[in-house]
Formats: sequence, C-alpha cells, structure tokens
Amino acid sequence: MAAAVADPDPVMFYEHIGLYRDPRIKQALDEAPPAPLPIGKAALRREGTDLSIISYGAYVHVAMRVAERLHASGIEAAVLDLRSLAPLDREAVLDLARVTGRVLIIHEDSRTGGIGESLAAIIQEEAFEWLDAPIRILGALDTPVPYSPPLEDAFLPGEADVERAARFLVDY
Repeated sequence: MAAAVADPDPVMFYEHIGLYRDPRIKQALDEAPPAPLPIGKAALRREGTDLSIISYGAYVHVAMRVAERLHASGIEAAVLDLRSLAPLDREAVLDLARVTGRVLIIHEDSRTGGIGESLAAIIQEEAFEWLDAPIRILGALDTPVPYSPPLEDAFLPGEADVERAARFLVDY
C-alpha cells in the first residue's frame, strides 16, 4: 500500500479481506511506517527444488502451511508471492519454474479465466522445456460466490486440495 501511495501514477490497490479474517495471520509492526516495496517485484517466501507454488494474497499463507507439511515428508516446495499482478514479475515466475520443473498455481479467483491461466500460458510459452510435469492451477469453483461460510469453504480450494495437487505433481 505504501508503494501505491508513493507512486506518482494511478495505482489500483486491492486488500485481500481473507487476510483480516484469518486469526493465524498476525504480524507485529514497528511504530515507523514500513518502507514502500517495489511494485512489480515478487518475493520468494520459501526456497525449494521439488515444486514451485505460486500465489498472491491470503493464499500465500496457505502455500506456506502446505509447504511445511510437504517438508515433513521430504518434499521441498518453493513458494513465490507475486505481490503484484500488473506489472507481473515474469522473470521470477520463469526462473522458479526452471529451477523446480513442477508448478502449482493457487489463487482465490475462479479457475476459469483467472490469473492462473495467464501464468500457466507464460510458463508454457517461455519455459516449457524445463517442465517435468503439467502445470496445475487451483482456483475457486466456476460459480457465483456464496456468502455462507460453509459454502465458501466448499467454493474455495482448501489446504487439503493444495497438498493433494502438490503431491500429484511431485509424483508425476
């Protein structure tokens, strides 16, 4: 948000409401405001060589929790936090896909027409020869968004879904 405010050009900044509702996500802040992060620069949140999990927003935390469970069984999953969708850090996405050869893209957006499909297309067009498995995309169901918490849980991909897809890719 600090980078969006400091940028002289128009910037659309979306806060992920899921980050407010999840009690597992807490961060201590200093009294001084944080320095602006560069717009369009992804952050590698976890290194790994067996699988790349690419996400943004609240699903980065899901990816981190799943990566920890995978680590317990000897699978090292890298987690890339896109932080910005436009501009997109294409080099970070492609570099990570080339390192692991297996890519799992997870997001809260609908599966069809979501950013995951665009990311998969970029990887397939520019890093296909490094892939050892098909790219998997996990997103929300292609239905209207429900407002009931139990229905929302069924609508969105959960940690078990992410872990199942990750293990499928590693075993491919």
